[in-house]
Amino acid sequence: MQKRTVDSTITVPVPIHREVRAGTLLSIICQSGLPREQFIR
Repeated sequence: MQKRTVDSTITVPVPIHREVRAGTLLSIICQSGLPREQFIR
């Protein structure tokens, strides 16, 4: 998945399986550039 901004493009992996390990999820959150609190909403 990609999000384009004026300055850059942010690429975030989207797993295709149901269960995602905690470390993988944290990595996806960090790569998204969103704070954890906003991601949980």
